[in-house]
Amino acid sequence: MGIMLLMALENIIPPIPSELIMGLGGIAVARGDMQFWPLLGWGTLGATLGNYVLFLIADRLGYERLRPVIERWGRWLTLEWHDVEKAGHFLRRHGHWVVFLMRFMPMFRTVISIPAGLAHMSHMRFLLFTAAGAAIWNVLLILGGQWLGHTLSQAEQWLGYATLAVAAITVVFYVWRVVNWKRRPR
Repeated sequence: MGIMLLMALENIIPPIPSELIMGLGGIAVARGDMQFWPLLGWGTLGATLGNYVLFLIADRLGYERLRPVIERWGRWLTLEWHDVEKAGHFLRRHGHWVVFLMRFMPMFRTVISIPAGLAHMSHMRFLLFTAAGAAIWNVLLILGGQWLGHTLSQAEQWLGYATLAVAAITVVFYVWRVVNWKRRPR
């Protein structure tokens, strides 16, 4: 249940990357503290639910009500309305496969839920392609964690430092984007 909650939160408000959550889970599998299939199931369910929350918010808000939010808070989201329109157009042109393929791209894995919701993609299709992509990604992360668990005796300590480094880099990158953010000329 903890894995499910962390994976859901990671997709709504990214506090910890899924690579870390499922990677540490893979290390726990290697040590015999967790089992592969429950870890995969709960992790995939959490990722799917977290993405579905963003999808539902965008689906309910729609373009008209989302635009003022983006216009007002775009600097803090490091996002412009042009970016939202561009993503929505791309999604409508390429369909549900974009949702599936974006599950394998770290920065876009969560964000794609918003244009999918704005495009009013079928809920079942969104859930199916999100769950399938998240499951495959989670398998890769668990297997990578297992490999680390078997290969590196100090993998947990190393991942702890790596987590702090990734968190610090993420915060610095976000602050840099906010400070250097400029609205496009209309």
